[in-house]
Amino acid sequence: MASASPSPPIFRIRDLTKSYGPKRVLDAVSFDVFAGESLIILGRSGSGKSVLLRQLNGLEKPDAGTVEFDGMEISSLDERQLAPVRRRVAMLFQGGALFDSLTIGENVAFPLAEHTDLSADEIRELAARKLQLVGLDGVGDKMPSALSGGMRKRAALARSLALDPEVVLFDEPTTGLDPVTSASIAHLIRTTQKRMSTTSVVVTHDLPMARAVGDRVAFLAAGRFRFLGTWDEAERTRDDTFRHFLEGRFEEGEESAVA
Repeated sequence: MASASPSPPIFRIRDLTKSYGPKRVLDAVSFDVFAGESLIILGRSGSGKSVLLRQLNGLEKPDAGTVEFDGMEISSLDERQLAPVRRRVAMLFQGGALFDSLTIGENVAFPLAEHTDLSADEIRELAARKLQLVGLDGVGDKMPSALSGGMRKRAALARSLALDPEVVLFDEPTTGLDPVTSASIAHLIRTTQKRMSTTSVVVTHDLPMARAVGDRVAFLAAGRFRFLGTWDEAERTRDDTFRHFLEGRFEEGEESAVA
C-alpha cells in the first residue's frame, strides 16, 4: 500500500520510556504520527504495543520522555486537563468495552451525552447516524449480548466515532474474530478513516488486517522499534527478527514473548 501523503505530525513522541518493576517495556522510543495516515504497530505478544498505545491519550504515564499531540505536551496532564484531548483522540479497546446494561444506541449516545450540550433527540439522531456509518442500521434497541462479536466491534467503533475525533487508537481490533469477520472490520476501519479524514494508530498482530489498513508499519521488539516504514520497505527489511515475524517463523535465540 502506498504511503500517506506528507503532512505535519499530529503526534511527536520522543524518548518514551516505561518500566514495570525491573522490566523495561518501552526503551526511549521516538516516532511521529502524521495527520491522515494509518500507522500500524506490530509486535509479539507482551512486546508493549498496548502500553505504547495507552501513552497516546494519557491512559498511562511514561517514566521518561514526552508525548506531544498537536503541539501540546500531554504526558504530564491530569485527568481534567486531558478531557479536551480525549474528545479529539478516541480509543477502541480490545474487548470493545460496551456497557452491558445499555442498549447499542445508548452505548453510542453515551459520549455525546457526557461531552456535549445536544438535546436528547439530537443525540439519538447522531447515534443512529454513527451506527448506520458502520453498517448497524436498525440495531440501536438491541443489547450488546444480542450481537455477534463482529457486530459488537462495529458498535464499539460507532461509539468511538461519536464525537468526530481527529484520531482513533485501535487496540487489537480483530482479536477473537474469524478471518472473514476480521477482513470486514479491516475494511470498515479503512473506509471510515477515509470518509471521516481521521488519523489511525492500530496495534495488532493480525498481518492481513495490518496490510489492508496500514500506510506505514512499526515493529516493536525489546522495547524499541526495530523497523518503521512503508510496507514496500518492510518487504525489503534486513532485520531478521522482523522478517521472521512477517513470515510467521520463530528462530531460536530471538526474543521470547512475555505475558
